Amino acid sequence: MSPRDIDDTNSGRCGIAETIDLLGGRYKLHILRALLREGGPLRFGELRRALVSVSQKTLTRNLRDLETQHVLTRTAYAEVPPRVEYELTAKGSRLMPIFEAINVWADEYLA
Repeated sequence: MSPRDIDDTNSGRCGIAETIDLLGGRYKLHILRALLREGGPLRFGELRRALVSVSQKTLTRNLRDLETQHVLTRTAYAEVPPRVEYELTAKGSRLMPIFEAINVWADEYLA
């Protein structure tokens, strides 16, 4: 990849800019990290505990955004009390190599 590829693609859109728009925000990457680390579905309370400083309202908004963007799915079970689980879609799971690359970069940067 050349520096020029970072700015544009043949379609006139920048994939990096669009990804930042899609996944930007304070908590979306933390939500994705928790789901990738778990490797399976997480309930709302488990996600909230994994993101210590997030409010219920903010977590709900970010989860809805990621669901709308087809990065995760929300499954509600008709139980008492209600149970809702969040899980990565195939698109969301394909973020794993990106998180691995960020982790390698961070290890080198912080060394």
